[in-house]
Amino acid sequence: MRRPFRVLLCLAATALGLTTLSAPANAAAENYVALGDSYSSGVGTGGPYSGGGCKRSSNAYPQLWANSHKPASFQFAACSGAVTADVLNSQINSLTASTSLVTVSIGGNDAGFVDVITTCTLNGDSTCVNRVEQGKTFARNTLPARLDNVYNAIKQRSPSARVIVLGYPRFYKVPGSCSVGLSDTKRSAINSGADVLAEVTAQRATAAGFRFVDIRSAWTGHEICSSDLWLNSLTWPVEESYHPNKNGQSKGYLPALNAVTG
Repeated sequence: MRRPFRVLLCLAATALGLTTLSAPANAAAENYVALGDSYSSGVGTGGPYSGGGCKRSSNAYPQLWANSHKPASFQFAACSGAVTADVLNSQINSLTASTSLVTVSIGGNDAGFVDVITTCTLNGDSTCVNRVEQGKTFARNTLPARLDNVYNAIKQRSPSARVIVLGYPRFYKVPGSCSVGLSDTKRSAINSGADVLAEVTAQRATAAGFRFVDIRSAWTGHEICSSDLWLNSLTWPVEESYHPNKNGQSKGYLPALNAVTG
């Protein structure tokens, strides 16, 4: 009778060992690096900001994640205004072979985010729609190679890291409760640009073997012209405009990141 019992013990020990090996890494052992643009650096939260012109906020989702998970190390390299070339030329230096977790949001500035918003604010519907279409063409035809370059560089620098690519929200609720501002035609056009950017980014992230986090659904009901904004409309200082506010970072981006790192 003892032999079957010993077999059961061995099987139980084996199962326990397999469970231990397959469990997610402890956050305390993570070496986390946050790359990206202003949506990762936290512009729009009102500060306080550090990093000079990079404007890294203590209210940005990378810092909030680090505060709550207490990784072994945290490098906050995201920078306001960054394009893919900035990640390749400077931010990438924050990565090492020991980096185990990387987050990145990039591509919006390459696709002309600022110029699209400016054009749509200062011009009529047709000019706005045309500018958005130009941005969508760029996103489909030129941006993929730029994203591939970034993702390949991340893999080369940190081949063992989990890499999480976070997207951008739709900007506007259409129709919304805004009594002044952009027309529904302009709002719909801008949202369509966000959709194309999300689709392209998701495709390239998946092709690289990375996890893409699409936050558009989480943002539903919290766009500009909704009753519970997670995104600034035109505001002061102007650079805070059209960026996630504190709720956008803590209730939008952070839970989305928690969901894939938990």
